[in-house]
This record gives sequence, C-alpha cells and structure tokens, in this order.
Amino acid sequence: MTLTLADANRVIAGAIEKANQIGAKMNIAVCDAGGRLLAFQRMDGAMWAGSFGSQGKAMASAAFGRPSGELTPRADHPTLRGIAAAEGNHMFYGQGGVPIFRQGVLIGACGVGGGSAQEDEDCARAGVEKL
Repeated sequence: MTLTLADANRVIAGAIEKANQIGAKMNIAVCDAGGRLLAFQRMDGAMWAGSFGSQGKAMASAAFGRPSGELTPRADHPTLRGIAAAEGNHMFYGQGGVPIFRQGVLIGACGVGGGSAQEDEDCARAGVEKL
C-alpha cells in the first residue's frame, strides 16, 4: 500500500485550503512512509525557512507514526537525538506534522511550516482529512 502523487497533491490542496481560511502562508510537504519527499508546495509569501520545517516535521511524523508535536517533550532524549543524527539531522520534533494511515497502515506524513505550531498542525490535519 503506497501513497501516490495524486494522494499527496490532494493532501497539499487541503492544507492550502485551510491555510487560506485562517490567513496563513504555509509550506506543505508530503513524504512517503520512509520519510522521503513526495510532494512540496510553498504558498506565495510563505517564509522560505518553513520549507525545512515542513519537510522535517513530515519526516519525523512518518518515522514514528505519530504527530511530530507528540515528540517535542522528548526531543532532547538521547534516543531521539541519536536517531536524528543517524538520519542526517533532518527531522524536526516540533508540532505541525501528522502521519497518514490507510486501512491502519502508515503510508506517509504531511508536515506544515509557516504559522504558529497549532496552525501548522491544523493545516496538516485538514490536508490529511482530504484522503
């Protein structure tokens, strides 16, 4: 079971729709279950630094099969630091990434960056709900 490009584009469209509703300019990344980027869009006017955050949050969410914000309290734990170092320090253990499941199987994740932590997660969830 995989996440297709068409699926990823639907997720991104849903996240952009939510971002427009709340008046935020976001970076949205969708990765596969292995944390590899499948699709990315940066809304007009979104800060460029959010491109790194959105991808890092999606990667962390896919790696652990849970929202990236749930990892924040343990971000400085030696195990999480070690995992991040081993994969190249691309993961972000901050709020804004949510896993994507299909029939109970992890198939990817969506990460959003550019707003507040809660806005990022709200947009990511809205995107995933489009599937």
